[in-house]
Amino acid sequence: MRIVIAGGHGQIALRLERLLSAGGHEVAGIIRNPDHGADLRDTGAEPIVLDLESASLAEVTEVLKGADAAVFAAGAGPGSGVARKDTVDRAAAVLFADAAEQAGVRRYLIVSSMGADSAHQGNETFDAYLRAKGAADDDVRARPRLAWTILRPGMLTNDAGTGLVALKASTGRGPVPRDDVAAVLAELVETPAAAGLTLELISGSVPVVVAVKDIAGN
Repeated sequence: MRIVIAGGHGQIALRLERLLSAGGHEVAGIIRNPDHGADLRDTGAEPIVLDLESASLAEVTEVLKGADAAVFAAGAGPGSGVARKDTVDRAAAVLFADAAEQAGVRRYLIVSSMGADSAHQGNETFDAYLRAKGAADDDVRARPRLAWTILRPGMLTNDAGTGLVALKASTGRGPVPRDDVAAVLAELVETPAAAGLTLELISGSVPVVVAVKDIAGN
């Protein structure tokens, strides 16, 4: 498969690129900073320099042509303000979905956040983040032309992955290593039966492969 990942230099994305490349897939990661290209090449991924905050639909569509799957793993980051929560976490995700439809890419995965809700109340930056992620999720769910899956991890950590997770429509809150988030995404990319699901993810007791197969079967 050819898989294009938005936010290609993110902590989860770099892990995912390494896993997918090792699995024999052709992987490309979209980055804003050309200086990050070497890090992507180290994972086996092809870097594509494109700023999703300023790119046109035609430009993003061109990047996605010929892809079998698109993964939106971009984020404005913890140091960004309210405005960029909207331009990256919502608008860029919507643009990426528009481009996927235009390019004929069916499989679309989006890394969301536990608690994401377009109607979330509050005036803090994190509240704006949850609203932006929720609005992006709502937009993707309304697209019958996409075989979408929304993944909502709990509190992200840099602990070594255990390969044991809880993956359900509702898990309750908890931590999860970025290693295990990437491992679940890698499985979901190859599991079209998981389309149409919004899933929460935390550390648990079920091996990643089994957890994805179980949820796809349900």
